[in-house]
Amino acid sequence: MKLDELARRIDATLEGDGSIDVTGCCGLDDAGPGQVTFLSNPKYQQKVDTTHASAVIVAPGVTTARTDLPLLRARDPYFAFRNAAVALHGFRQHPHRGIHPRAFVDPTASVGENTVLYPGVYVGSDVKVGRDCILYANVVVYDRCVIGDRVILHAGCSIGQDGFGHATHKGEHHKIPQTGNTIIEDDVELGANCVVDRATLGSTIIGKGSKFGNLINIGHGTKVGAHALFVGLNGVAGSTTIGHHCTLGGQSSVAGHLNLGSYVTVGSQSGVYTNLAEKAAYVGVPAVPLARGRRSMVLVTQLPELVTRLRELERAVRAAAPDGNTPSNPTGKPDAD
Repeated sequence: MKLDELARRIDATLEGDGSIDVTGCCGLDDAGPGQVTFLSNPKYQQKVDTTHASAVIVAPGVTTARTDLPLLRARDPYFAFRNAAVALHGFRQHPHRGIHPRAFVDPTASVGENTVLYPGVYVGSDVKVGRDCILYANVVVYDRCVIGDRVILHAGCSIGQDGFGHATHKGEHHKIPQTGNTIIEDDVELGANCVVDRATLGSTIIGKGSKFGNLINIGHGTKVGAHALFVGLNGVAGSTTIGHHCTLGGQSSVAGHLNLGSYVTVGSQSGVYTNLAEKAAYVGVPAVPLARGRRSMVLVTQLPELVTRLRELERAVRAAAPDGNTPSNPTGKPDAD
């Protein structure tokens, strides 16, 4: 389409030649003629001056030395780029409509209108799957679980398998019946191979609009609030409550029976072992407030030097003591190192 038409579709202000034909979207480094790119992170601003794209989506205050490069100014460049990608590329077209013959849907289950089930999908007894959903190959939905509208479950997801519930008695582990279910609310998207346990009692819930990356494990009885972002390789143990608009960075984990407030951000590879207050960021193992975590990380990188300095100070103190004895070295014997 013409660039001025694209500007209208993404609600951007065009600066430059609107008659240019654009055919697709690409990143700053790889974009070429006919493609639209974007700048949302200021640290990449210098790449705007060298891009081969036909136009760049930028924030209102961004400037460039290029006089030949059309700019599409938008308040949220990343969202505008998303809309440009939809306009120019559209979403994936499925090879079939409805339920594929090689998917299995129990006769007691219900599947809503315009829902697509790929080969290998299993939908168990008394399951409810909403409308406009996409269940990719080999997704499994166990009995009595509920899938809302416009839910996307990527290949290999398992919804509603038994939670890890066992009572240990006289050295043996005895299975506890998992009598609850799992509820995936509207507009949720789960990446490939995500697993969400059913609750022992009640429901495990993934809140409306939440988006998960790949390989995420949610324990039984956990409740995740609306619009969560779990980046990938996350684990959340059972009976934990997570507020709305929370973010878990890659490979971060949360212990069981905890409460995380809304708008909490947990950094990558962090471990959460205590309740977290809302509207704050945390990092580290165990996870601590961001400012404290950053200080700890800096100190960890300096540990070898700090240990060397400490040993030198101890030697200096012992050398200055009349009898060579100090509280840390009461015998006066030399260090083993």
